[in-house]
Amino acid sequence: MTTTYGFWLAGRQETGPETFDVRHPYDDSLVGTVAIASDAQVEEAVAAAYAVKDEFAATPAYQRAAALDHVAKRLTERAEELAQLITRENGKPIKWARGEIGRAASVFRWAAEEARRFNSGEGQRLDTDAGGTGRLALVRRFNRGVVLGIAPFNFPLNLVAHKVAPAIAVGAPIILKPAPATPISAIVLGEILAETDLPAGSWSVLTVPNDRMPALVQDPRLPVISFTGSDKVGYSILDSVPRKHVTLELGGNAAAVVLADWSSEEDLEWAATRIATFANYQGGQSCISVQRVIADASVYDRLVEKVVAKVSAQVTGDPTDDAVDVGPLVSEDAAKRVESWVDEAVAAGAQLLTGGKREGASYAPTVLSELPGGVTLATEEVFGPVLTIQKVDGTDAAFAAVNDSKFGLQAGVFTHDVQTAFRAHRELEVGGVVIGDAPSYRADQMPYGGVKDSGIGREGVAYAMADYTYERVLILTGLNL
Repeated sequence: MTTTYGFWLAGRQETGPETFDVRHPYDDSLVGTVAIASDAQVEEAVAAAYAVKDEFAATPAYQRAAALDHVAKRLTERAEELAQLITRENGKPIKWARGEIGRAASVFRWAAEEARRFNSGEGQRLDTDAGGTGRLALVRRFNRGVVLGIAPFNFPLNLVAHKVAPAIAVGAPIILKPAPATPISAIVLGEILAETDLPAGSWSVLTVPNDRMPALVQDPRLPVISFTGSDKVGYSILDSVPRKHVTLELGGNAAAVVLADWSSEEDLEWAATRIATFANYQGGQSCISVQRVIADASVYDRLVEKVVAKVSAQVTGDPTDDAVDVGPLVSEDAAKRVESWVDEAVAAGAQLLTGGKREGASYAPTVLSELPGGVTLATEEVFGPVLTIQKVDGTDAAFAAVNDSKFGLQAGVFTHDVQTAFRAHRELEVGGVVIGDAPSYRADQMPYGGVKDSGIGREGVAYAMADYTYERVLILTGLNL
């Protein structure tokens, strides 16, 4: 029996006049049928969010924190059910889906803690100058208004959590638009949110096709937009609403740098294992999955041998199998795109060391060397299980190669030298540098985001809360300080 999922409109579940099917990328089986919000229903959700914004902003901290704690608890209780759902609609291996549930629960827990601390204020005495005698400033933060959160398919619950939890924590209503390929996880999150005492209108989960998004993006009642997705779509949103507050978490082609001092067999085994794992986890569909390996000439040959062996050993197949490391991409079209980029690179002279084969929506974990400059794979984000490896002479050349990219999200540097670690932090044009590991690490409470074409603004619960709010100063006069 097919399950039909309704969207959430101002805290209540609704159906619409149209539906679409969500299918499992691995075998094209039907996961569920999802109702589409009509234009009138979208208008109702936006109007409700706008109407409740002052009430929601005024709710006591304990109420918002209690709701967030409840969501964290219920995500934990429903973890296996949700993990199986993510694997079915997204195609990621079940072991990675389970990890995503744990992270999403953590995001809501962090948000509950931050909600309790939020807006206590910072006092500044102003009598540091004669004109400020008897004056004290209190700086507090107030939310900018209703948030439009636009989430991607690759982490259909955790990246939704990174939109929703900070908004609730600061008392900002949110209209969430999940990715059309993976909306059901967000709809189930709506079931949990509906169990809380959050005011009606403070949140909606609207299943709206991408071609109907421009009207929502332009709506003046939605002054904050938080978007995670491709750089092309993200910057088109920014360009269309230059006076709105827009946060963009976009793409990357993350580099893993292996320097000369990372040279023992144990070192190289660790680096190769981490590179192979995090070039292919989530099918490579992560903004910080390893796409480029930059290796010092002194370790290059040994590293290549180990990386190729470990990539070739990645277990592919049915993502519901606990043993599988790499499942399908989100769609057959996505796999065909990856296939075309690899074929282009090989035709231009790149050496295919392993992989390079597609079957339906699945693409074999792939390693290439000697990648020519100018091919698509050298300049864009592949968003698939493909990595390239290049040889460089020394740290200067390695760091220059990292920076030779229009993207700047995260980089990993395998080195034991603390001076080199601080140099990497100083010189690499990225939002985050991971020392001694692949670039694919993200703690959900840390500031996360990039520079250049990787976006603007930062996520991470407290940092997103700051992004959704602004400082407002209260000046008290005539005080005996």
